[in-house]
Amino acid sequence: MADTLQEGIRLFRLKRWEGALREFLVVDSGRFDPEQNAELAYYMGLCYTKLERYDDALLYLEQVVTSGADPLRGIQCRLTLAYIYAITRRSKLAEFELKQLMDSGCESIQIYTTLAYAAWTQKQYEKAVEYYRSALDMDANNATALNGLGYILADAAIDPVRGLYYCKKAVDKRPHNAAYLDSLGWAYYKNGEFVEARDYLRRAYELAPHQEEIRRHLKALVGGPS
Repeated sequence: MADTLQEGIRLFRLKRWEGALREFLVVDSGRFDPEQNAELAYYMGLCYTKLERYDDALLYLEQVVTSGADPLRGIQCRLTLAYIYAITRRSKLAEFELKQLMDSGCESIQIYTTLAYAAWTQKQYEKAVEYYRSALDMDANNATALNGLGYILADAAIDPVRGLYYCKKAVDKRPHNAAYLDSLGWAYYKNGEFVEARDYLRRAYELAPHQEEIRRHLKALVGGPS
């Protein structure tokens, strides 16, 4: 059974999430000590996260957090829990996990950007801007924070020109990221520059045609300014 666990870990490190999960699912965890069970739960939680099976992921990630077996993995799992809660619009739970980390002395760019995203989902734009700026205080070139801050400044009409500036910087860092191209296209749209908006929104759509937000932005552009 330990060999099966190690094979699953090997596949996980190769980013073969489905294969790794198949190995983990046949492990007889009843023969494991608490530390081994925590390790199994850790890898299963991350596999389910990568496969976007979030409800399954939560079950295993929470096991790692409550076990206390490995403090560093516990921190990573809290961050992953917060990420899942944020993208599934359970923002209060995301904030709880992140504030638990901050209360324990942890501070990171990922914490601030996830807090910002959670605030944005609740339309708490000023708070989101504050969190993104805190992330940029730690790393002025962080693409996630640049993109998030730029998008909110433009979308919420707080400072569309400044928002466009930040979105451009994010795309400079990650020129093939569909979400960043979408944000830049939307920032151009919010600044009334529709030719540039069309170019970037179409590029974003070509990379991620099933992304609902990109489709919504393209539809708004075709329908005219809002």
